[in-house]
Order: sequence, then C-alpha cells, then structure tokens
Amino acid sequence: MATDGAAKVTAIDHVGIAVPDLDEAIAFYQETFGLVLAATEVNEEQGVREAMLRAPGDDGSGTAIQLLAPLTPDSTIAKFLGKRGPGLQQLAYRVENVDEASDAIRGKGIELLYAEPKHGTENSRVQFIHPKSTGGVLVELVQPAEH
Repeated sequence: MATDGAAKVTAIDHVGIAVPDLDEAIAFYQETFGLVLAATEVNEEQGVREAMLRAPGDDGSGTAIQLLAPLTPDSTIAKFLGKRGPGLQQLAYRVENVDEASDAIRGKGIELLYAEPKHGTENSRVQFIHPKSTGGVLVELVQPAEH
C-alpha cells in the first residue's frame, strides 16, 4: 500500500537498454527471446531512435523492453554508450498522473531531471529522477497515453 505523498506507481512499465545499433538489437531480442516488436519511433527531443518489445500475447499492460539507440554523437544515449557501453540504462515505473507523481517526488526533496514532464514513447508523458537520488539508477516515471 502506497503511503500518502508517494508517487503512486501502478506497474513497472519498461526497462530501457542502451544499444549502438537498434536494428541489430531488435533482431537479437526477437530471435533470442521471441519478443514481439510493438513500436518503433524517433524522439528528436531526447536524441534517440527507440523500439518497444513485448512478450508474445502481451496486450500492452505488461512490462516492455525498450531499446534506445543514439541519433547523434552528443545525445544522452551516445554519452551513456561511450561511458558505460551497451546495457541497462533505466527502469521505468508506470504512474496514472506524471504531474502528481513528479510533485510527490519533488516534495520529498528528490531531484528530477526536467522542470515539466516531456513527450515519451507512444505519446506517453515522462519525467526522470536523477540517479544520484535513487542509489545510482536512472528512474523514469511514465504516464501512458490514453487510447
């Protein structure tokens, strides 16, 4: 049960993995684990080309794997790859309202990366919590788009 003033997470939305070559990574996850490509898109603002993969039969409510490849050499993902190499980049929690969740987190004195939530994958709204506030893990808060 969430305590009063908590961000009110409803699920683990996805795990983000930084990759140097998106097409190669998609093929690997499909051929090795049988995951199904649910969506691909380019997010210019965040400097990434990305793909969401899901388990066969997942209606979109389960946890996804998000593959993130850099669009430019100065993007956040390119810098991550240059510093750490390919691998786990973020853990994303699903929330019903990213504005309320951001306010709750900020109210605890925890550092967010953005003043306001941004556009995310599949028209979601997202906010990130700085890794220094979460034991070294980049945490994303995701409010899925209403369908």
